[in-house]
Amino acid sequence: MSQPEIHGMLFDLDGTLADTAPDLALALNRTLEHFGQPTLPFEAIRPVVSHGGMALIRRGFAMEPDEEGFEERRQYLLDQYLDNICAQTRLFPGMDQVVRQLCQKEIPWGIVTNKPAWLTNPLMAALPMPCTTEVIISGDTLPQRKPHPAPLLLAAQQLDLAPGHCLYVGDAERDIEAGRAAGMSTACALFGYLQEQDRPEDWQADFRLQRPEELLRLLPG
Repeated sequence: MSQPEIHGMLFDLDGTLADTAPDLALALNRTLEHFGQPTLPFEAIRPVVSHGGMALIRRGFAMEPDEEGFEERRQYLLDQYLDNICAQTRLFPGMDQVVRQLCQKEIPWGIVTNKPAWLTNPLMAALPMPCTTEVIISGDTLPQRKPHPAPLLLAAQQLDLAPGHCLYVGDAERDIEAGRAAGMSTACALFGYLQEQDRPEDWQADFRLQRPEELLRLLPG
């Protein structure tokens, strides 16, 4: 397979660009303590972090969204997370080098996440970055969220790029599904928050990355 011509790069946020698991795990364990439940080890929380607050409450309390008390617990978790949104969160090792190269080469890049803007924006403002992104599409920017391709297509439009010249990098099946549906090249971040039952080899991503630095070979120039 010939290497696609990449003119721009888009990233999922949690589990791809940034390692947010420590702060989300802290928020879940504080929620468990508040509601009188035992805390969980970090290793039990990390794999579900990419799937948001609902998945974290499911994991911590073995509850479903239609059960009484679920939404109260989810909101408490999100409040705890917002209060500590960048206490331990950092770019994945090597990702700062990728972002720096994108900026130095003047290659457009952006974020497409299902995280709502009221969490995405303060996180991106607090996260130490080599340079700023040109576009951020959050989970509530549009009525559609990933795996729908609309958020990715909007990001490409805002970067003035053809979707076929964009690479979307994510750590969940919905990321690869959205990228493929948008007509973009896709890369699966194997260093992200994959669950035991995930089969990334079946997601049909164009690339599978063990480390962020592997993106450097895909950059033009």
